This record gives sequence, C-alpha cells and structure tokens, in this order.
Amino acid sequence: MSTNRYQAASTVRKEPKNPSLSRLKFRRQRWLTVHLWLGLTLGLLLAIYGVTGSILVFHPEIDEWLLPDMLTVEVPMDAEYRPLAAIFATGKAAMPPQAKHNFATYPRNAEAAFKLNFSVPSADGMERWLVGVDPYTAQATGKQLQGRSNDWLPRTFIGLIFELHYALLIPSEEVSSIVVGISAALLIISTLTGLLVWWPLTGHWRNALTFKANAGKVRFNYDLHKVSGFYTLLVMVPVLFSGVYMVLPHNVVPVLELFSPVTYRYWFQSTPPAPSAPAIGMDKAVETAMQRYPTGRPHWIYGAPQSTQTYTICQDGVDAPGSILQRRCTVIDRYSSKILDLDDPSLPTVTAGEVFTHWQWPLHSGQAFGMPGRILVFITGLACPVLFVTGVIRWLQKRRGNRLPAKINRHPVRVK
Repeated sequence: MSTNRYQAASTVRKEPKNPSLSRLKFRRQRWLTVHLWLGLTLGLLLAIYGVTGSILVFHPEIDEWLLPDMLTVEVPMDAEYRPLAAIFATGKAAMPPQAKHNFATYPRNAEAAFKLNFSVPSADGMERWLVGVDPYTAQATGKQLQGRSNDWLPRTFIGLIFELHYALLIPSEEVSSIVVGISAALLIISTLTGLLVWWPLTGHWRNALTFKANAGKVRFNYDLHKVSGFYTLLVMVPVLFSGVYMVLPHNVVPVLELFSPVTYRYWFQSTPPAPSAPAIGMDKAVETAMQRYPTGRPHWIYGAPQSTQTYTICQDGVDAPGSILQRRCTVIDRYSSKILDLDDPSLPTVTAGEVFTHWQWPLHSGQAFGMPGRILVFITGLACPVLFVTGVIRWLQKRRGNRLPAKINRHPVRVK
C-alpha cells in the first residue's frame, strides 16, 4: 500500500480549540500584511533616517574632530569670555559687507569655539559660510564654505548628513518636507503594527523577548528582527513623531490644537516702527534672554536678517524646580527687544500642547536625558538598518518556503 505523506498531511483538519484565539491570529495576519508592505516600501528610508540620525546625535563632537584648528581653542589661565558684541563683530569682519548673520552656536564646553553662520549673496546663488571665533580672544579661528544654494550636495560631511536626514537630498524644500514627514508618519504605523505582530498571543513572553538558544540562521534572523524592534520601540516612536513635527509644523500644530492650545515660536514676527528702523544686535537679544533666565547657558542664537524676523535665544541649564527639562527658548522682537514668547514648560500659564511641543527636539536629539539619552537615540538609529535588512531576509525566506510546497505538490514523493 502506497501513501503520499504530503497529501495525507494536507488532508488533516485541525479544529480550532479557541475561537477567540483564531480570530486574534487572523487579525494579526492582516496587521502583518500592513507591516510587511510598509517595511518593504519604506524600510530603506528608515535605514537612512536611522544611520544619519545616529551620526547627528554627536555632530558637534564630529565637527570638532574634523576641524580641530577652527572649532577648538586653548583655554588660557585667566579663562574669561570676551563680550558677545566683540565676538560677533569678529565674525562679520571675516565676511564680505553684504553677508548676513543668520545663526550662532555658543561653545558647548570650555575648549570649543563660537560657530557663526552667515549667508552671502553671490553670482552662483546664496553661499553659506561658517566662521569660528575664539571666545577668549575674540579672534577668528577660520572660516569654511559649507555650500551654495545652486549646489545639489553640501560641501561638508555633517552638512551632507543633515541634508540626507531632513530632506533626503531633495532640492525642493516643500517637496522634501512632505516626503520626509509623510514617510516618517507611515513608519510610525509600521512600528506599531510590528508591535501587534510581535505580541505573544499564547503568553510565551520569554520567547518573544529573547533569542532562542542554539538556533539556526533562519531563527536567528527572525529573533534579531523582533528583539531589535521591541527594545527600540519606546525610543523609535517619539523620535519619528518629533521628526514629523519638525518638518511639517504647519500641519502638526493644527492637529495638536484640537486637544490643547499651542504657540509655535517660529510664527512670531517683529514689527518695525518705521521702514528704516535700526535693529538691536544679536548680543543685545542674548542679554535680554539672560535677564529672563540668568542661570541658563546660551546654546542656539537665531539671527533676524529679515525685517520682520525675530531673535530666538535657546538656553540650556536653566534652574527651574519641578521641571525635568532645563532648556528654554526666548523669542525677542528685532527692534524693541520685547519678549514675544517664552518656550517654557514651567510657566503657570503653559498648556499641555505647549509642553508637548517643547519636548519634541530634546526627545528627537536625545538631549532630554543627557548623555544616556543621546546614546539611546544613537543605538536606536543603528537598529533601523538592522530592522530593514532582517525584515527583507525574513520576507525572502518566507517566499522560498511558500514556493517549496507548490513544487512538492507538483512532484509528490511516493513512499512504498
């Protein structure tokens, strides 16, 4: 008597022991389909965002390592910073008269230089320059052309990483914001569907949270995918959402306002008292912010080269009892030095929406929790290409596995 073991196996019908468990498995299969196709179509973008984001977590240190003569200084015995007005004047003197001072980065430690960013109109479009200034001597330490508006690729390594991370090197800012924002939003869905697919319906939590011992390559790849995804989930989702918020604020803020009022500091404008009214200097704007938060250390200083723009001074280390974050940003009128807005979650009038938006950049960069937070974001970024590669491998393995029974059915093995 001959028997086809494969045909015999296919005729075995197993009645479900738990109908509710069968329904959950059916629903999970649908979520698996969503997770699969989002991963296959957007996984490469996730890998790009992750790797570039990991690099940008430590971009100040990398910049100083690449340009030590320009961005690091020797600390003198009588270490004391020169006035900001002198430091900004040195930067302007290093550039052509038509240069506009757009941005400044305060030294992050005693050995770092001031970084002053300028835009300069030229025959080849707008040029972007970086000037380093020694804070102790107010002497220029060097300058670097970072790119031109007509260039597709930035001229510096960190500039290239920034453009990849925030714009995917897409020339149009409007198009790049939409592509990056929508893809990040879909990747949030992919991450959450991955959690639904991972969830152990039978309660075998140890298998879901660890690698199987002495497993083969197929199982190891599967375990690497699920374990990497689970342990980075709590960092991945906030980082992705904050990315959406930062590239599409005009779309995200109205949604947040459905739940709580939100003020967005970049929407404030200066009011010129007269067409040719003089503006206060960036140093005066910093003084105003320091008066409001005397314990804070300036970090980012947004210039106001256009007539209706505002100065924004962001400070770290603000001593605010009861507030986890010690970062505050002050929006200042370009002409009157009046404070237009305070990005301060410790204010009694602050709304839940404003607290929520205040956390977005610190969460995205990892700065919210100091060096441990930066390391967590760094590791999560490196997990992104791992998730993409292991996901593709898993998909190919299952495709090969699905094709094998079809071949067997076409050529059945007879056992005598």
